[in-house]
Amino acid sequence: MSASHVVTHRPLRPPPARPQAPPARRAPQPAPPAGEGGGGSSGASPEGRDRGLSGSRAEEPGLAWLWRLRPVPRSRTVHAVCFPVIHLHTTGAAMRVSQEDFEKAKDQLKLLKEDPGNEVKLKLYALFKQATEGPCSSPKPGMLDFVKKAKWDAWSSLGSLSKDNARQKYVDLVSSLVSSESSSQVKDTTPDSKHGYETLQVTTTDHITKIMLNRPEKKNAITTQMYKEIIQALEEAAKDDSVITVITGNGDYYCSGNDLNNFTNIPSGGIEKMAKDGALLLENFVKHFIDFPKPLIAVVNGPAVGISVTLLGLFDIVYATHRATFHTPFSELGQSPEGCSSYMFPKIMGLSKANEMLLFNKKLTAGEAYAQGLVTEVFPDRTFEKEVWIRLKAYANLPKNSLALSKQLIRGVEKEKLHAVNCQECELLRERWLSDECMNAVMSFFGKKSKL
Repeated sequence: MSASHVVTHRPLRPPPARPQAPPARRAPQPAPPAGEGGGGSSGASPEGRDRGLSGSRAEEPGLAWLWRLRPVPRSRTVHAVCFPVIHLHTTGAAMRVSQEDFEKAKDQLKLLKEDPGNEVKLKLYALFKQATEGPCSSPKPGMLDFVKKAKWDAWSSLGSLSKDNARQKYVDLVSSLVSSESSSQVKDTTPDSKHGYETLQVTTTDHITKIMLNRPEKKNAITTQMYKEIIQALEEAAKDDSVITVITGNGDYYCSGNDLNNFTNIPSGGIEKMAKDGALLLENFVKHFIDFPKPLIAVVNGPAVGISVTLLGLFDIVYATHRATFHTPFSELGQSPEGCSSYMFPKIMGLSKANEMLLFNKKLTAGEAYAQGLVTEVFPDRTFEKEVWIRLKAYANLPKNSLALSKQLIRGVEKEKLHAVNCQECELLRERWLSDECMNAVMSFFGKKSKL
């Protein structure tokens, strides 16, 4: 039975008599313009298959909208038998709208300026493949081809998710990316802000050079570019007129450690070259902290992970908000300590406490880190910035040369030892990055993150 039959003809058999006439139906509203609700091809371009991208989700029409498609006379009686027909019509319209949004999402994703990160890209890839091809049926790639394996794991993790549901999840995810990029991030507009940095905000004021990790949407995860920019910022701070240098993070996190995208950007020389280049960069990075000539202060404004924790032993003062945590999950990722932590942590907190962190991935609260000597002082979060910066400004008024010379006296004795430790740690890490154990752990991490 078609919808038109239902709304324009009397039933073959009159309805049973009722004590009173049914209420008159409200006059229908005008139908929406032709073409509203949209449609679109379900085909996917080769580019889209490898790069699913975003778009905003159109509102799906409800039953009220569909009733307005055709006026219903006041004198006609409409029976419940029509609802299954209307329901089928609604489902078809929703599918067409969803497909149209899917096409828009692919186009809008190409316009994103910010890299959404590996975790999100894996989700996009998996949802796109599921929406266009259905459940994963391709053979599992080899373990050493870990980019393709990560994609395969992400796609296969969706199981029997329907194409329609995958398409909708894809559109929703892209919509959230577009909204997030459109929302303005709070930026430091200090006149003394130094230019030439994409991942940092570097300012010098009141004799203090502040290096702020500036990827708040990625929890300040450190990319290869950020490593190089921090090296550059430290070199400039060592030569400028400031008295002290401060490192902190923008947003809720101090730093979430290495951006694991670093492990997927494999150069033409293969994994061996990636591991060698990474080890050299890390050794040079840590060297700049060992050799930094001025007082270096960490202002830990939130959770800290990995390299951002292990380096703390090379800072002269570490101030933390009470909500900060300190985590070094090296074993979970099949890796080993860096930042001279294999030497400095046992020296600072004792061997057994250092082992809990470096071997067994124990996460410390700010209070525990203070009790074990890793943190100088902990402040309430609501007064953290105010109290810390009052102190820093006072420190910056002390004689510049006196501070620098005193630091050299305190640190100079161990410099040679620290450089040797740094070299050993980086060489071991290079070997770990090439191991099956490390690759499996990283792939397992990506697989867990890609599951929706």
